[in-house]
Amino acid sequence: MPTFLRRIDRYLLLLIATVVLAAVLPARGDAAVWVERGVNVAVAALFLFYGARLKPEAIWAGMSHWRLQTLIFASTYILFPLIGVAVTVSLRGVMSADVLAGLLFLCLLPSTVQSSIAFTSIARGNVPGALCAASLSNMLGVIITPILVSQLLPVASGGFSLKALEDIAVQILLPFVVGQVLRPWIGAWLLRQPVLTMVVDRGSVLVVVYAAFSAGMVAGIWHQLSPESIAGVLAVDLFILALVLAITTVVSRRLGFSVEDEIAIVFCGSKKSMAGGIPMAAILFPGHAVGLIVLPLMLFHQAQLFVCATLARRYAGRGTAPDSAPRAIPATAA
Repeated sequence: MPTFLRRIDRYLLLLIATVVLAAVLPARGDAAVWVERGVNVAVAALFLFYGARLKPEAIWAGMSHWRLQTLIFASTYILFPLIGVAVTVSLRGVMSADVLAGLLFLCLLPSTVQSSIAFTSIARGNVPGALCAASLSNMLGVIITPILVSQLLPVASGGFSLKALEDIAVQILLPFVVGQVLRPWIGAWLLRQPVLTMVVDRGSVLVVVYAAFSAGMVAGIWHQLSPESIAGVLAVDLFILALVLAITTVVSRRLGFSVEDEIAIVFCGSKKSMAGGIPMAAILFPGHAVGLIVLPLMLFHQAQLFVCATLARRYAGRGTAPDSAPRAIPATAA
């Protein structure tokens, strides 16, 4: 095998193949319904596994780690909005108003839950801390995001999504609680099944990627802008992502966090939720503008999955190869 192929992360290749599959064979009609159900099942299975594997005392330790929780919250709801305001002001007149609104809206959203925790697990980070931080971010985001949107985006209308709370309860909290209940019977067995855990961790991300990119293809989002404009939006998304990854990495190290905590901070503090963002956009923005407003979010979602998949593998390989040390991560992300 050529040297350059051996250097490519296999999981990244799987992600690329998943995007290609969604572009060539997007799910439509009944197939889209089944794909959505598959996403729900994958997410539920992921959190059932986490619930069954995590000790209650580890969960409490994650919740009580206030320094970690505070830094992730600050990255999600202070750092990101400040960057979003600066970027949109700088690009005023360069990009359309709807796209700029979408870029700022992206920066006001809560963190993802499923992929933040999956990547933290893959990277061998602080999963209990990530679980608590990401779940708290999503629950608070139902209230905080609409408030921030109403203050920073005058084109938005008011609204709160109680359905988001229901989705979090049904898809995430309920399976996790079930896993905790079943832990005495299946917890030890799951800990002896690393391959099964890896398949659920990484497979759930692949399912979400296919569903997200497939939905974009069917909706025709990619045809509303020229390829050059889409490339410009993606470039801004990558700049925002790289900046947040660099800042969260540097700050977590300067404040003396362990590598495991750093991983949770980097992955939870740099993510934005498309699953929560698109429904919120449909409520908060005029119908004719939603397509372009969610475009930056859809591109950012794909970018964060690709970049963080690579970072997670590099973190996971720490101590096994000289070139896999996490200290090189910000340069890779940039």
